[in-house]
Amino acid sequence: MAHRPGLSFRFTHAITRIPADSVANGIRAVDAGDPSGEKFRAEHGLYVTALQEAGLTVDVLPALEAFPDSCFVEDPAFCLPEGAIQLRPGTASREGEGREIRAALDARFPQVVELPGTGHVDGGDVLMLDDVILIGLSARTDREGAEAFAKILGEWGYKAEVCETPEGVLHFKTACSTLGDNVILATKVMADSGFFGDRKIVQVAEGEDYAANVIRVNDVVLVPEGYPKTLAAIEAAGFKTVVLPTHEARKVDGGLSCLSLRFALNEA
Repeated sequence: MAHRPGLSFRFTHAITRIPADSVANGIRAVDAGDPSGEKFRAEHGLYVTALQEAGLTVDVLPALEAFPDSCFVEDPAFCLPEGAIQLRPGTASREGEGREIRAALDARFPQVVELPGTGHVDGGDVLMLDDVILIGLSARTDREGAEAFAKILGEWGYKAEVCETPEGVLHFKTACSTLGDNVILATKVMADSGFFGDRKIVQVAEGEDYAANVIRVNDVVLVPEGYPKTLAAIEAAGFKTVVLPTHEARKVDGGLSCLSLRFALNEA
């Protein structure tokens, strides 16, 4: 795949979904208390505003009480300028989220294809860089799904690599993000993994691993609130930042990247 400058962070649009009250029943690896739907919606509103201020047109979908984790729209789909790929999240309770988001994808993309076979891929395990798309195997993404996904990407002209996510990391992007311009933000275990070749790595501060999940959106990096050392490291690397609260999302293993599908469309 040819290097495509800005592929990983130059966007025109996003799709999000309002958190439902049922998010209190969302999946989590560690019980840190139930998130409040009301507080989560307030935080989500700030998130949508930040995306809009970064230059995006944001489609805000209604809450789905039947699907507690459905505000994490990144997991059931993956978006590229050419079209969208419906994924198959690796948790039984999330089956059906793809059907619910399909109309929003059809409204924006000339083609929407479904992941073939019976394998599973969560979008949180997919890290798009400007010259390669990394797919991390995890408890939510299996090899069958990853290889089927990589095959579609190859047919669309993209290079994809399947990676063994380090033990103890929930999603590949739980522990790393692209800052764009050939710079990666990563926890120590991911920085030591060798996945990122000769790219510059900004290491997440000790004790601030949650802050590894950020998103570069055009000219700013959205960073979770409460991680001052990692925030300072990102700014020292030359990036402009916007800090956002993610306290409710964190209670159900969510982060900034999970809450939107971000993509570039040519509307000429």
